[in-house]
Amino acid sequence: MSSQQPNSLDELTTEGQNPASANIDELSSIEIVDIINGQDASVADAVAQQREPIAQSIDLITKSIQSGGRLIYMGAGTSGRLGVLDASECPPTFNTPPEYVIGLIAGGVTALTNAIEGAEDHPELGEQDLREIGLTENDTLVGIATSGRTPYVIGGLQYARSIRANTIGFSCNRVCEFTEHCDVMITPVVGPEVVTGSTRMKAGTATKMVLNMLTTGTMIRLGKTYGNLMVDLRATNTKLKIRSRRLVKHFTGLDTNDAQNLLDAADGDLKTAIVMERCKLPANEALRLLAQFDGHLRRALGSQAQSDS
Repeated sequence: MSSQQPNSLDELTTEGQNPASANIDELSSIEIVDIINGQDASVADAVAQQREPIAQSIDLITKSIQSGGRLIYMGAGTSGRLGVLDASECPPTFNTPPEYVIGLIAGGVTALTNAIEGAEDHPELGEQDLREIGLTENDTLVGIATSGRTPYVIGGLQYARSIRANTIGFSCNRVCEFTEHCDVMITPVVGPEVVTGSTRMKAGTATKMVLNMLTTGTMIRLGKTYGNLMVDLRATNTKLKIRSRRLVKHFTGLDTNDAQNLLDAADGDLKTAIVMERCKLPANEALRLLAQFDGHLRRALGSQAQSDS
């Protein structure tokens, strides 16, 4: 261990005692809310300080997926749960295959709702979980731990590096053990929690914000949006079906019935439907045009406009 790294939990900023909440047990409910809210207000600034490594991470993840690789989150406890959550939200939001973004948590699926004592203390389990999903050099692994020292995650990062996969570390402590195992480190320093050591609070909020940026930024780079519109969503429920029709109407000017008929002809694929109507193409040719531009709707529509001019 480098002399630059903390030797114990006592040296981590996230384990410190917060003077702003020292007497919180004596306060009214509204005063408790005000203290928590005031502390939460600092989280966005801490994340903003990490804009460059977050952007660098988005570039690495985008290249991985373009090369046939995946984004893999790995963590324990709250960190692992947030990684699994972010991964599980990508298919319905961006119409990605489930294997594009994978969340691994120490202790497995059971650990999502139950504490699995000691699961995070074994680095060999991190390597084992990555071997089981067939980690390759085209993948990008994001190791998540508020402390930046979880053995399960370190074991995973070490294995990922040994096979030359991209490695990104996330910690809410600037100085941490992850650093020597990662190509990029993201370290929003949120400081001591309102309840000492309860890192599901500010640290958890920072984690959620950063993971949202990583997947959303990557999916935008991959052409999953047109402007800020979700044009690659998967209509798996009534709300998303209504949103799909509304987007078809927005891009084509069709009424609701015609928009639904167009979606049906496109087998429910929103981008295909839009290209079919805007470019007056059958479904197979619309799909071919989108593939020519790696699924970027704006580029596909722009190319057709140029050819018609």
